[in-house]
This record gives sequence, structure tokens and C-alpha cells, in this order.
Amino acid sequence: MPYRTTPRRWLKTLTLGALLLGTGLAFGATPPLKLGTTAAFAIPLEAAVAEAAKEGLQVELVEFTDWIAPNVSLASGDLDANYFQHIPFLENARQEGGYDLVPFAPGVINNVGLYSKAYRSFEALPNGAKVAIANDPINGGRGLLLLEKAGLISLTPGVGYKATLQDITANPKQLQIIELEAVQLVRAYEDVDLVQGYPAYIRLAKTFDPNGALLFDGLDHPEYVIQFVVQPEHRDDARLRRFVEIYQTSKVVRAALDQTHGSLYQAGWEH
Repeated sequence: MPYRTTPRRWLKTLTLGALLLGTGLAFGATPPLKLGTTAAFAIPLEAAVAEAAKEGLQVELVEFTDWIAPNVSLASGDLDANYFQHIPFLENARQEGGYDLVPFAPGVINNVGLYSKAYRSFEALPNGAKVAIANDPINGGRGLLLLEKAGLISLTPGVGYKATLQDITANPKQLQIIELEAVQLVRAYEDVDLVQGYPAYIRLAKTFDPNGALLFDGLDHPEYVIQFVVQPEHRDDARLRRFVEIYQTSKVVRAALDQTHGSLYQAGWEH
């Protein structure tokens, strides 16, 4: 007699499948999730990888040393997702590199600050002070927005993160704004009067106090929340969805975030 699944048996099977998925056992037969990142975000992600492994979800973390390769690798299919960039950076990468990549879920937003070795207030900055900001279109715009928030310059109304030096409409202290590669800004702290700084990279470099900025931007611009990014066809990847849930809700991961970033970050998914 041929086997036939009765409605009740089918319901039990479906329920068991849901339980397996909920406990992570359903991930046992799936290939590892390959996730690209950079050093600034690696430690909390490693904590999430360990938590995911407890559920049978295997995640391979691939760490890159630059901000170009993670999107190249994702676009070529060598990664399932990456986690290192915010929306403005992604938009620029899509335009410049022609990548068909989309945001999947929000992560954290790391504060960016203005730091000075010699001065403890913006008022104390002399006329003609040297100010270093990032030279790429996205991070440079963020630096200019910080200078505007500090009251040091004015920008074209509504230009937002796309601001360039040409958008400066007022510069009363006649600041000498120097554009450098973002990774070089930590070193510029010794040589200029004011510098745009990224606490995560300052902490890694161990050169000065990442908490010592004269001003942080915080959630002034939520478009700078770091995103999990995928190819469009991976929008429904159950492995990544569960991994993101772990990253966003695990107490172990939150402790790793606190240890790594201190108070200089916010959880983007909570805002």
C-alpha cells in the first residue's frame, strides 16, 4: 500500500520543520554563509559567528584591509554578504563600480568626530587653522557636515552628505581644509589643528583617545548606519536573516559591541 501523508501527519511534519528552523538545526545541511567585513567591525561579528554556530548556522568571516575589495568580492559572488558600509558609501560604489548591490538590514552607526591635539574648543582655533578631512566623496561630505555642525563653515542648503569643498558658502576663520585618504587621518592628528576622526580606527591605531573629540555627529545623519549588503537575488537568504537576528539581539554580541566601540556607537535597528 503506497504511503500517504495524512493532514495530521503533515501538520506534525511542518511543526517539526519550524522547530528545527527555530533552533538552527535546519541550517546543518546548508553551506556556510560567507560574510565580508573590515577590522573595525570584526570583533562583534566574530561573537555573532560563535553564537550562530551554537545553532548549527556556520558563518565564514572574511576580513578585508581596504574598502574596495568587499564590494568587488560580493558582486563577483565570492561572498554572500558584506558588512562595512553605510548607504552613501554603497550608493557611490554602485555608481562608480556598477555593482548591483542592495542593503539587507541595518547594523550599528559609529560616531565620527572632530579631534584636536592643541585646542580644546572651536573658538580657540586660530584663523587659517589647518583642518584635515577625508578626500573621498562620501566621507569627505561627512567631515564637511561636522564642520558645519561645529559652526566653522556654512554649506549649500540641502546638499547633505554629497557636500564638497565647492559647497562651502562661508568660512569665517579661513580654515585651510586639507583632504586626505580616510585611513591617513589618524596620523594627521599630530600635524594639523583639527582632524576628522573615526573612533574605531583611532582605537585600533592606539594613537590618541577616541573619546576625546570636540564634537561627534552621532545619529544626526541616520543614512550613515552600517548595512548588511547583498546581491538582489539574496534578499531572502534565511541564513543571513537569522545571523542578523543574532547580531541584533544577542547579549553576547551587544557586550562585544560595547567592548569594541564603548559609548561611541548606536544600534541602528533601534532608531
